[in-house]
Amino acid sequence: MTDAAPNPLLAATTLPYGLPDYREIQPAHYLPAFEQAFAAQRREITSITGVRSAPTFENTLVPLERSGELLGRVSRAFYTVSSADATPAIQEIEETLAPLMSAHHDAITLDAALYARIDAVHAQLDTPALAHLTPEERYLVQRHHRELTHAGAGLDDAQKQELTALNQRLSVLTTTFEKNLLADTNDLAVVFDDAAELDGLTEGELSAAAQNAADRGMPGSYVVTLTLFTGHPYLSTLTNRESRRRLLEASRSRGSRGGDHDNRDTLREIVRLRAQRAALLGYDSHAAYVTSDETAGSPDAVHALLRELAAPAARNAGAEQAALEAALRKTHGPDATLEAHDWAYYTEQVRKAEYDLDRTALRPWFEAERVLQDGVFRTATQLYGITFAEREDLPAYHPDARVFEVRNEDGSALGLFVLDLYTRDTKRGGAWMNSIVSQSHLRGTAPVVVNNLNVPQPAPGEPTLLTLDEVTTLFHEFGHALHGLFATVTYPHFAGTNVFRDFVEFPSQVNEMWILWPEVLTTYARHVDTGAPLPAGVVEKLRASEVFNQGFATSEYLAASWLDQAWHSLDAAAADAVTDVAAFEAAALADIGLDNPVVPTRYSSTYFAHVFSGGYSAGYYSYIWSEVLDADTVEWFTENGGLTRANGERFRRRLLGVGGSKDPLEAYRDFRGRDAEIAPLLKRRGLDG
Repeated sequence: MTDAAPNPLLAATTLPYGLPDYREIQPAHYLPAFEQAFAAQRREITSITGVRSAPTFENTLVPLERSGELLGRVSRAFYTVSSADATPAIQEIEETLAPLMSAHHDAITLDAALYARIDAVHAQLDTPALAHLTPEERYLVQRHHRELTHAGAGLDDAQKQELTALNQRLSVLTTTFEKNLLADTNDLAVVFDDAAELDGLTEGELSAAAQNAADRGMPGSYVVTLTLFTGHPYLSTLTNRESRRRLLEASRSRGSRGGDHDNRDTLREIVRLRAQRAALLGYDSHAAYVTSDETAGSPDAVHALLRELAAPAARNAGAEQAALEAALRKTHGPDATLEAHDWAYYTEQVRKAEYDLDRTALRPWFEAERVLQDGVFRTATQLYGITFAEREDLPAYHPDARVFEVRNEDGSALGLFVLDLYTRDTKRGGAWMNSIVSQSHLRGTAPVVVNNLNVPQPAPGEPTLLTLDEVTTLFHEFGHALHGLFATVTYPHFAGTNVFRDFVEFPSQVNEMWILWPEVLTTYARHVDTGAPLPAGVVEKLRASEVFNQGFATSEYLAASWLDQAWHSLDAAAADAVTDVAAFEAAALADIGLDNPVVPTRYSSTYFAHVFSGGYSAGYYSYIWSEVLDADTVEWFTENGGLTRANGERFRRRLLGVGGSKDPLEAYRDFRGRDAEIAPLLKRRGLDG
């Protein structure tokens, strides 16, 4: 990039829906664009605080919502790439950017003059002066005031200086954690020399492993890359016990082997600084700080739910363990002991014996394109009337990412959906949704949303066959995408999935209900070679076995949630006293009764990206918290006719469509007619007995 070359990030894109033209954007464009965007928003904030007339909604909140448009555009363009295609150049930019972003954010949220104006408007909320505000506008005042107060806007200057330093250091540490994890995950990909060691994998899986090896300059070998969570899909099919052991051992050692990519000191410092920040802001712990502005309200409420579920989940896992060990001993002798790396494999063996069901053999019925078109998209059309058309003329940020235009039932434009299905070394682990453009009437923007998964890419010419878990992930992430597409708000603060963290998973979980819904399943679950539907008997067995292995699934999730709470319930002194990460984990899991070594936590601390480099610190409980609403909603759909346009319209208009512009539990009551009940969740997870 020369000095005279125009920066494409600084000009409005010419592509539809505000999609950035990634063909024109180079890494060298990002930092200069961020610098100009920071300066632009600082000027916008100064123009607000410099107004001499009394603060009003119109001269304070509206221009605040208009501010930062350039920064938002540049940020979303960059962070989409940094999570999905983090080349060394992009990683270097992200490391440089982290403290700059933190400092800029603090300069606004801690601006005393801005806070004073918002505080003055907030004080007038119940007076005739603000009687003209719409419900969304009233809620906007409340949320800005609450969020600025929560962020420390009321602190004195010395405290603000300390807070800014803490935030900047934390931004560097969380970026470091993510970079270390990505590097160690790539380094620990497991190399096999002989295809016999991978007996049990499908031809497509084996070809993907061979392609991974070839890409790494090891032709003739096979490389199995790791997933973000502790387990791995291949553990359920690999017949070689030693291969299973190697795979799980590699996964569990991430970030804790010493060397440049060890995350133990990094996460300990993150925990300590978060505790210091919480104390500065007037809270006993980071968990207390976070939950105070969530629907849960307090760590006590979270801990009560986790403890309520942990005992029956551990009991069920113990019963499952006994059955699996009995199956193991049939092939390995009466003294054989079940190990963690055996669980998934013998789960499938026992499932076959008890239900005559082999989930691992179902992949030919889950060809990715058919699942997408005839499952995910078709269901959305039946529920919400929306349609999808691929736009091959529109560029995404990576050649593997595909762009689809989404239209409403009446043909009007809704937005764009981008799908990035396959894993690669530059993509972080897991699956997620993010926005490149957020909808806002104030700014005249329509949504552009992205779903990222990490499905192994088969060799050229081979079909992509999904596991049932990957089908579930595709439906789940698309639930987030629907939330981002449907949210229809005036103010960008409430756009898309900008809702409380312990509510955001609810819409995505609800979308999973359609996976086994009869009229949905029959359209997408077709054999890749013959087109034959998944046999009815298999479907019945899938439904009959839905509670099977829920003891394990619930226990591993609750264990991770408890670790998150345990770390973030420490005060600064207690955090500083932790010197052994593994010992702390062991004590925490023993405290809640989830310390079964055969049922490892879904994430150990050194690779727990959700809480140490993502947005879920002290918030990983959100999945089970949201699932209470999800299970209750599934019951409502079932009672009211299921997959109908009327039901979809109600869910869209009363819940998805409000985005963050309404208290989420109030929106839920508007949709459901009452508060959620926990009984459907307990039944679903087999915890009601």
